[in-house]
Formats: sequence, C-alpha cells, structure tokens
Amino acid sequence: MKTRVKVCCISSVDEARLAVQHGASAVGLVSAMPSGPGVIPDALIATIAAGVPPGVATFLLTSARSAAAIIEQQRRVRVNTLQLCDELEDGAYHELRRALPGIGLVQVIHVAGEESIGQAVNVAPFVDAILLDSGNPRLLIKELGGTGRRHDWKISRRIRDAVPVPIYLAGGLLAENVTEAIATVRPFGLDVCSGVRSNGGLDADKLHAFFTAMQP
Repeated sequence: MKTRVKVCCISSVDEARLAVQHGASAVGLVSAMPSGPGVIPDALIATIAAGVPPGVATFLLTSARSAAAIIEQQRRVRVNTLQLCDELEDGAYHELRRALPGIGLVQVIHVAGEESIGQAVNVAPFVDAILLDSGNPRLLIKELGGTGRRHDWKISRRIRDAVPVPIYLAGGLLAENVTEAIATVRPFGLDVCSGVRSNGGLDADKLHAFFTAMQP
C-alpha cells in the first residue's frame, strides 16, 4: 500500500494547493497551541479547509481536551479530521463520536519510551488512527508537536504492530531519512512539517525531494 503523506503547518490557501499538487493526501492546520510552529487563527483554518479539494483530508490540530471545546471548534472551522494533540478528558471520545458523525479522530501519542506502547493500545479502540510524534506534554509549557525531532522509530514500529488502527509517523522527517522511516516503521502515513520548509514557508523543491525519495 502506498504510504500517505500529510503536510502539516499549512498557513495559506496557496500552501495547501502546493502541498496537494505534490501529492499530499492530507493537510494539517494548527490551531492554538502552548508552543510550536504553524499556529494560525481559526478563521483562516476555515478558509483553507473550504478550498481543499475532495479526497484530501483536512486535519485540525487542536490542544483542547474537553469534548465541548473540540466540538465547538470543529463546527467553526469545518474540517473533516480532528488531530487530538493532548490527552482528552474522560468520556470525550464518546461525546465526539455522538456529536460529530463522520469526522475522523486521530490521537497523537508522544513517543517518549516504552510507556507509549501502552498508551497507544489503550486509546486505539476509540479513534480512527494514531499519530506518533516527538513532543513532551509533561513540560511546564507543553510540547504537543512541531519539534522537528526524531524519536525512537523502533518503539514506533512496536506500536504499529500492537494496534489495529492506521499509524501516522511524525517528527524529524526529511527527504534524507524518509526511506528509512518507511522501512523501519511501515506506517500508514507520514506527517511532515519542518522537513519541507525554508525560512518558515513551504518549499517546492523540498516537497519535490521528499515525495521523490518515497518512490520505490
């Protein structure tokens, strides 16, 4: 199966168009976060999401933890997928399913060690996919993604083998290591941000190199 690519930290309609032209099957739109790059206002997220062609997933990256806040935000920005970057409150998954039928739920697991395997196994029954990233939600100012750091892909592979839902791999991906990432983890999809950017903007040459490196 061809590995999907989600291009994250999209900041404009033009960036979304560029990502899709190069082969992205999903775009990531970052709302308010405690830290990290790519944050844009919800009004802009709604504008970008509305212009993405059918068949391309629009991911809202949200740091909200309550179902009520997440539901309200999704209804405002109208994306088709929610990337849940922090741990949710008890019962939130059931409330999201009930209120937002047809909206994809993707839970981020920050791979810090062996304990991440159990976290992924526990959350898998409630979501459509898991995204493995390199943040640190235990810091005083939480890191919920966008670090550009690579984590231990051997643990990511163990998670991939342990859960029944698709796995996205994020964190430190570049054209130079994408082949190794795919061979090691065998993810459903890759999630790239800083690896295809220059001076904060999406770089067409880096996008081309990234997608070219993925070819068998």
